[in-house]
Amino acid sequence: MAGASFAQSSASESAIRKVMDAQAAAWNNGDIAGYMEGYWVSEKLTFVSGDTVTRGWQATFDRYKKGYDTREKMGVLTFSDLEITVLSKDAAIVLGSWHLKRAKDEPHGKFTLVFRKFKEGWRITLDHTS
Repeated sequence: MAGASFAQSSASESAIRKVMDAQAAAWNNGDIAGYMEGYWVSEKLTFVSGDTVTRGWQATFDRYKKGYDTREKMGVLTFSDLEITVLSKDAAIVLGSWHLKRAKDEPHGKFTLVFRKFKEGWRITLDHTS
């Protein structure tokens, strides 16, 4: 039984990494809509950054579009130091680092993501980024 749960956990980790790789690729192509495909399309999606809590997929999308309205502001995104903890067959937590390489600066920080598995696949339901 332990082997089966390990295999399930490994498959879940791979699927979550694939979502995050797709997000980075979309971001680096200037495609915020594509980036947002990694998020749960729900009014219950929660995005926390600094002292601001944004609730809902559309509000989160609008926040990204407003804050990153040019390719220069978007820069090149990389994720690193990913620690994926699979909690169950349909829940996981990801701790990691983000880095934006832009012409004039290189903002970076940490994030904690709560992923849930839905019929359409693994999606971020809560994103706390600093």
